[in-house]
Amino acid sequence: MEIISKIFLENKAWAADKIHMDREYFNKLALIQEPDFLWIGCSDSRVPANEITNTEPGEMFVHRNIANVVDLHDINLMSVMQYAVEYLKVKHIIVCGHYGCGGIKAAMTKDSFGNMDVWLKKIKDVYGDNALEVDAIVNEDDRLKRMVELNVQAGVNKILSAELIKSNPSIIVHGWVYDLRDGILHRIAGG
Repeated sequence: MEIISKIFLENKAWAADKIHMDREYFNKLALIQEPDFLWIGCSDSRVPANEITNTEPGEMFVHRNIANVVDLHDINLMSVMQYAVEYLKVKHIIVCGHYGCGGIKAAMTKDSFGNMDVWLKKIKDVYGDNALEVDAIVNEDDRLKRMVELNVQAGVNKILSAELIKSNPSIIVHGWVYDLRDGILHRIAGG
């Protein structure tokens, strides 16, 4: 339980630091949520949306899942997207993958991962749609990087095809990839 105690201590230190910088920080934060962005990213613990974009709490509405899969039949994702668009009035939707993604790597094998197989099938479908291009890449790391990019592109395309986005054409959809090796975001698709 020592590790849990450390989390609570770090939380108190973080809150104290925020109050030290601005005594009204939490009062202002509690009043309203008006993010400009919906971030659809990977659950990977090394890719925290607010931290890698240097945004404050309240600036970005976030949905995360394994390998940042966009599935228009996923009620969780679609509910988040509807709330972000209709109630929060976000102006941008970002699909962000990352190089070195374990979900992409797992989907590119023939191994079974139990319950995750259903989810990984969505990535396998992206591979199936792009097999000629992906199979032509000899280097395994380069092949996996390209699959990360193709998965992001597929996510952007699916979002653009959603009725919710078609009826809100002012929303800009972006496809980005984060590089774990240097901390830099790269534009892959969209705005």
